[in-house]
Amino acid sequence: MNLLLQIPVEIRLAALSLLGAAVGGQLNRGIYGLACEPRNISPWAPAPPAAPARSWADRIPVLGWWRMRRETPWHGRGFWVRPLLIELATGAAFAVLYWLETERLMLWPRHPGHAVPSSLVVHAQFLSHAILLALMIVATFIDFDEKTIPDAITVTGSALGLLVAACLPMAALPTLHQPVLGPASLHHLVLTSSTTSAQWLDGWGGPCSWPAVLDQPLGLAAGLAAVWLWCFAILDKTWTTRHGILRAFQYLAASVARRRSWQVPLALGAGLSLLLVAVWTLGAERWQALLSAVAGLGFGGALIWGVRIVGGHALRTEAMGFGDVTLMAMIGAFLGWQCALLVFFVAPFTALLIATTQWLITGNRLIAFGPYLCLASVIVVGFWSAIWYNWALDLFTFGWFIPLALLCCLVAMGGLLWVWRILREAFFY
Repeated sequence: MNLLLQIPVEIRLAALSLLGAAVGGQLNRGIYGLACEPRNISPWAPAPPAAPARSWADRIPVLGWWRMRRETPWHGRGFWVRPLLIELATGAAFAVLYWLETERLMLWPRHPGHAVPSSLVVHAQFLSHAILLALMIVATFIDFDEKTIPDAITVTGSALGLLVAACLPMAALPTLHQPVLGPASLHHLVLTSSTTSAQWLDGWGGPCSWPAVLDQPLGLAAGLAAVWLWCFAILDKTWTTRHGILRAFQYLAASVARRRSWQVPLALGAGLSLLLVAVWTLGAERWQALLSAVAGLGFGGALIWGVRIVGGHALRTEAMGFGDVTLMAMIGAFLGWQCALLVFFVAPFTALLIATTQWLITGNRLIAFGPYLCLASVIVVGFWSAIWYNWALDLFTFGWFIPLALLCCLVAMGGLLWVWRILREAFFY
């Protein structure tokens, strides 16, 4: 870290811009290669039949897309503009994010008496957020193109978020700052949105709370249960209660066995279980960070899943894709459950202007909600210090009232959507 800091910041930013552009090239590769209908637009893919052979020069970030213009007859006019801009934007985003998080300390309040984060802490936060940003870029553009988000991005990203929490517990969003007590104590005083459990009162939060019971076998059992529930959720399965609950379980078992898609969830569950057990034996803030990331994964996924179920029953049509569920689980794994809740409430505002404009221009009422969850995540992280310390910290002191309020909101949403469906069927059809 000291060697890195000896390099002038201007050189570091320039190097990150180049690295970001190179990463952007791989993001374009994922956007076109991981889609449900892969396209051979990326220079890393085989050239279309009868097209000129692709060379290593086509893979040079940004400049390679200028050369790729020759494939316009196969991919359409201007096909190269978006991937070129993605590579430029990724390079700029990495540099700006690094400068804001490590030089400007944008995540941290600037009040006298509060601890100043170490270079290791802010660089770990930058690395975590850069990884999440890259994953969200791929998810965003695939969702724009196909209205789907592949599990290859969100499921892999969720597991990666848990791994980052275990390896870099200081990388989570800061929520509490204590005065500096000494050079060696700062690392342990960086309590975060992921490692303060819930900011709840009565032993389940408050200013410095981490329930001791979560360090016991009960905490490990809770983490394992959440991981295996998530693995069950991502199974490719069929569930219908049209013919009764008993037949529903029969269909479920038959669909899982027939599709043979259980290998990946089983392997993920086994690997993450070993990770949880290993980190639990270490304890301290590393275990707190990992268990809190698991809580973020479970809460984020369950929140969108609840909206999907309630909205689907009320409207009698799919209200939200399952890709949005796994996307929110990934965001929660990286940012913590509190941030996932804030992202959920910010996302409709990010979607409002764009969706309204789309409807007025094209008449299309279908929107890809995943990109707006990603944009909301960027906004919440970018304004984290102002959001958390000005009002969100007080909000989360309501404790168990929060899940009860969310449950009431889901019920109210279901009722409103049901009324809307009845009125739409009566007057518009």
